[in-house]
Amino acid sequence: MEYKDTLLMPKTDFPMRGNLPNREPEMQKKWEEMDIYKKVQDRTKGRPFFILHDGPPYANGDLHMGHALNKVLKDMVVRSRSMMGFNAPYVPGWDTHGLPIEQALTNKGVNRKEMSLAEFRKLCEEYAYEQIDNQRSQFKRIGVRGDWENPYVTLAPAYEARQIEVFGKMANKGYIYKGLKPVYWSPSSESSLAEAEIEYHDKKSPSIYVSFPVTDGKGVLAEGTKLIIWTTTPWTIPANLGITVHAELDYVEVSVNGSLFVIARALLDEVAKELEWADYEVVRELKGAELEHILTKHPLYDRTSLVMLGEHVTTDSGTGCVHTAPGHGEDDFLVGKKYGLDVLCPVDERGVMTAEAPGFEGEFYDKANKTITEALDNAGALEKLSFITHSYPHDWRTKKPVIYRATAQWFVSIDAFRDQILKAINETTFTPAWGETRLFNMLRDRGDWNISRQRVWGVPIPVFYAENGDPIITEETIAHIAGLFREHGSNVWLERSVEELLPEGFTHPSSPNGKFTKETDIMDVWFDSGSSHQGVLVEREELNYPADLYLEGSDQYRGWFNSSLTTSVAINGIAPYKGILSHGFTLDGNGRKMSKSLGNVIVPSKVMNQMGADILRMWVASVDYTADVRVSDENFKQVSEVYRKIRNTLKFLHGNLADFNEQEHRVAFEDMREMDQYMAMKLQKMIEAVRKGYETYEFSSIYHALNGYCANDLSSFYLDVAKDVVYIEAADHPHRRAMQTVMFDSLMAILKLATPIIPHTTDEMWSYLDFVTEESVQLVDFPEVDKNPAFEDLDAKWTKFMDKRDDVLKALEEARAAKTIGKSLEAKVRVYGSSELSDLLSSIDENPAQLFIVSQYEFGGSLEQAPEHALKFGDAAVVVEKAQGEKCERCWTISQEIGTSEAHPALCPRCANVVEKQFA
Repeated sequence: MEYKDTLLMPKTDFPMRGNLPNREPEMQKKWEEMDIYKKVQDRTKGRPFFILHDGPPYANGDLHMGHALNKVLKDMVVRSRSMMGFNAPYVPGWDTHGLPIEQALTNKGVNRKEMSLAEFRKLCEEYAYEQIDNQRSQFKRIGVRGDWENPYVTLAPAYEARQIEVFGKMANKGYIYKGLKPVYWSPSSESSLAEAEIEYHDKKSPSIYVSFPVTDGKGVLAEGTKLIIWTTTPWTIPANLGITVHAELDYVEVSVNGSLFVIARALLDEVAKELEWADYEVVRELKGAELEHILTKHPLYDRTSLVMLGEHVTTDSGTGCVHTAPGHGEDDFLVGKKYGLDVLCPVDERGVMTAEAPGFEGEFYDKANKTITEALDNAGALEKLSFITHSYPHDWRTKKPVIYRATAQWFVSIDAFRDQILKAINETTFTPAWGETRLFNMLRDRGDWNISRQRVWGVPIPVFYAENGDPIITEETIAHIAGLFREHGSNVWLERSVEELLPEGFTHPSSPNGKFTKETDIMDVWFDSGSSHQGVLVEREELNYPADLYLEGSDQYRGWFNSSLTTSVAINGIAPYKGILSHGFTLDGNGRKMSKSLGNVIVPSKVMNQMGADILRMWVASVDYTADVRVSDENFKQVSEVYRKIRNTLKFLHGNLADFNEQEHRVAFEDMREMDQYMAMKLQKMIEAVRKGYETYEFSSIYHALNGYCANDLSSFYLDVAKDVVYIEAADHPHRRAMQTVMFDSLMAILKLATPIIPHTTDEMWSYLDFVTEESVQLVDFPEVDKNPAFEDLDAKWTKFMDKRDDVLKALEEARAAKTIGKSLEAKVRVYGSSELSDLLSSIDENPAQLFIVSQYEFGGSLEQAPEHALKFGDAAVVVEKAQGEKCERCWTISQEIGTSEAHPALCPRCANVVEKQFA
């Protein structure tokens, strides 16, 4: 008889190697054929809703690691909630309007000047859908589950109709107005920008000090005394209409080489050094308030510049006398408005100086810096020219500098409902908690929102103009336009005449002749996506408003979180979300931004092609996503090693359940040995930790809990010990069936709990389980936590034992290193210690030798009785020596009772008994 044939070895076809790049697409095809999303939704129908509303990525280009981080986080939330008692639909979406698509078509050779605007917009739409298809296939490859065949798209007619209704409701409440004021303007995009579309980069700029001679000192300053201003934008000097000082600051009149200058006292030393005043004298001091209404001469033109008072003046830099051009700065505009100044803006939409800047007409503003500075020098007004590098606003799409430029724009008056917004923020849950402060401060300090754009590809602003120029926004016109958009899409605004767009028979007092025109601007894309709570959550029957969660990158505090909150509070008085979860950015392994020029880009497709989507997903679960996340090949290698251990654990568990039928063989907790009870308790603790991790979005704690249970509790302890039972004992031995019960529960719990993270792997293993009825692990719930009252005492006792077991394992390792033993089964272990330790070890109802994975064990006595060579561990000592006897050919333990069985002289009594009874 071959004794190895009598061992109950693991039997499973589940492959050890994941081969994920090849297996995952097959699994995804299966999911698609079975329509797994619909099956999940059907199963959870009638449960309480949990709505994670997808913030729409922009439909342009391939996915990067930031996309992967974002979508996997969302997928883990949605999958876990659907397994925790909720109905958690997921409708993915795309943001499809805006400049990048216009630019992409231009780069492809499309000349929009050769076609109508409606035709060009049709090309934009086609391009957007191409990009959606491309990104959708990549998101699906990552394993993100959702209603991919019915996503929301911001260019869809029904969505645009809802957006028009949002605009109309806000206008009806008086929150939307048209005004002339300076806004961020991008010459490279030829459009105004919102604050959310601005990013800051370093820029080299001229730094000039310019003097303005007094023409009317109002009895305070003598004629010819010069006020000095400082600016880094010489191109705005032609637009200068005044100088602003602070009423309460102290100013000094300084004599330098026969000339008199006025600057803030606090900046005197700095300015004197900068202007290289070798010898100067303070003639007198005066308050800023005394300078109000003084007139100075513009250094280039035959006009005056008024001295005004403003709270925005500081002594942080400059001279304390602030160059004021109402057409090119918000503070300038406000102070100019107070003093009745005109709004002069001699720069056109392309950034080119106009005829209102005589001498510089036709020059691009940035190039005009040089010619204007030269003109100032020739006029004797330039006191100093140098260059500085400073942080400057740039267009986030074109990456080129922006300017402040006064134009007529449509605005949302944030002031009108700011208190409601701040109240809504206080009622929202934030993960991480600092998000509340960030969003609160942004909205507390936010100015009015410029929502108009001078572009083509977007949702038209649904405003008509009367004969006298009055804007017309009524409930009737809004409802009519929304209906037209829902039926025909927003292109109808361009394809039809004003008469065809207005309600039939429409009249207005401001147009006695019945003549009307229509707005040509489009809405800010943040108004598009910011209306999704109506265009998606309200529009779609399977969703709910407000959403439970918005989950996006931390840049969306100034973007989608912000715009969505603004529009939702404006029309309904509530936030569109109950909670916000934000994540950081993905960086390379050295903490640098990924860029092609640096050659440090890691893309999701590469990771999936080499290692698999489940490795990518497990990496997302492993990181602290609330901060910026570093991405490197080394990260993925580490995660793939953890994945390998978990996969092998699943394989081992499944293999040892080949002859286990839960209905027939399950052993009740109270009938188990303590070791099995202890592992049952450890399993429950793991389930509790993982469920809590999903509830609180602490995915890294889930990753560590699953890994710890598989690697430490199971592989390094229980499964190692189990081999001496499940392989060796008779099939129906109660100890073996108890261990199989724990293994069964562990396998099922791990599969279910890991599914939101590695669904391909867990569903692959699920397909090998012949005892399950559900066709996918995605169609079951997480295990509930069993809080057995016996756990507390069990935990206390076995924690102490496991500490001592660690001591024994260290002693065995040293003996192995010293060549005293080879494998641990060659060892005999003697433990010395207190009576409490003796009681602990003797109270364990298993054979300690089996738990230590040695052949022989005995308690040697007190610590004082331990021999000199014993390895000391605080209150215990361990001696490892060669076990006495012969090696059993079946279980490999060493016993002095080998040969006591006549039928099986090469076996120990235990193995001989099993073979006699089971295989005779």
